Amino acid sequence: MTVFTVHQPAPRKNEDVAPPDRYAFVRDGFYVWAFLLGPLWMLWRRLWLVLVIYLVVTAAIQAALWALGVSGVVKFAVGFLIAILVGCEAGTLRRWSLRRRWTNVALVVAPNQEMAERRFFESWSADASLPLAAAAPPPAMHAPASHHDVMGLFPEPQSRP
Repeated sequence: MTVFTVHQPAPRKNEDVAPPDRYAFVRDGFYVWAFLLGPLWMLWRRLWLVLVIYLVVTAAIQAALWALGVSGVVKFAVGFLIAILVGCEAGTLRRWSLRRRWTNVALVVAPNQEMAERRFFESWSADASLPLAAAAPPPAMHAPASHHDVMGLFPEPQSRP
């Protein structure tokens, strides 16, 4: 199962709430296209600031490697590691770019984005039909702990010698 974060955009001038088709679902995981074609993937996703930072940092690292006189194999290995890092953190980069004007409203676990959208909007429409008092979460109930409920190496608290 994959984890998706759901981001709600700010409503436009003539809207009270943003329409559902403008919500963004960001998958957590490895992005193959961000790994293979990092700068093009950033352009496609409109991550302008991320692209500028990527280009500056990558150019600075490659210039430092050139100034140190390292071999081409090492330069390639560093570039490859940067590409792996971009592929692994692509979802985080998208969330970081959305953080200013968008609100993170939910986390959804689903096998794919279509199911994540379905699960989110079904729960969203169910919550919207409830009155506000009923939609509030119930207060946490704490059951008294007994010594039978504790698992581990130290089942009962003891003072230090």
